[in-house]
Amino acid sequence: MRTKSLTARRLLDLFIRTLAFASSIIGIIFLIWILWDVALRGFSAMDWNFFTRRTGPFTIEETGMANGIVGTLYITVLATLLGVPIGLLAGIYLSEFGRTHPLSTSVRFFSNILMGTPSILIGVFVYAIIVVPLWGFSGIAGGVALAIIMLPVVARTTEDILALVPNELRESALALGSPAWKMIVQIVFRAARSGLITGVLLAIARVSGETAPLLFTAFNNSHFTYFDTGGPLQYVYDLRQPTANLTVTIFNYAMSPYERWKEQAWAGSLLITGAILFISIIARIFFSGGRTRRV
Repeated sequence: MRTKSLTARRLLDLFIRTLAFASSIIGIIFLIWILWDVALRGFSAMDWNFFTRRTGPFTIEETGMANGIVGTLYITVLATLLGVPIGLLAGIYLSEFGRTHPLSTSVRFFSNILMGTPSILIGVFVYAIIVVPLWGFSGIAGGVALAIIMLPVVARTTEDILALVPNELRESALALGSPAWKMIVQIVFRAARSGLITGVLLAIARVSGETAPLLFTAFNNSHFTYFDTGGPLQYVYDLRQPTANLTVTIFNYAMSPYERWKEQAWAGSLLITGAILFISIIARIFFSGGRTRRV
């Protein structure tokens, strides 16, 4: 069998290293370019009205995206409440109970497929099972769509993080007579706490900028949607109606022929970009501060 000379292997290694370095530099340049452009255009349109006033006709100067910001927060919180617990439980099963079970192989396989599924297909799916037969366009449908997108991310991240916890910790807890559920909650979860938080934050960042699923589910609204409960909390945000959200508002404004709306679309893009960057940085800090290693 013919082998390459040492010089040829060194040249090939140098070529691959140079190509990888150049690709990284190109990616960083484009990222900085995009962030600079968004920041430059967004800051000029971001004022007090942007955060305090709702969307309105292009003829009115004092408009903002307050309703879109509030609606996005509510939909994201709903998606987190729905998707994170189920994803954590699925990850716990894959890591702690069903490592070699045939069902685990199927769950991993379908999780990988779901992670690669275009988000617009998930939006169409929720449109078919919730929007059409039940409430129509609503913030609830939008939250369900985003929760489905979060599910596989949280599940696979939880499995990978829990797999990094040394088995000796599990064996020690079980040897002392601790039940399996208490061992997982009090020992394994504490050891993997930072990694689990990182996975949840990355899942939230993953869905924060989604537009296509919300076009088919939450739709949009130019108003705040509240209903009167008649109780101590008299007015509660109503997610049973079409709900304002930043991403769809940005899409509509960016496609419009009106300069005022296009300026606010840049401001909304800056707000979402900054929020995702902030969440990603926090996630990295958590992960670097609490990374566990298998012994």
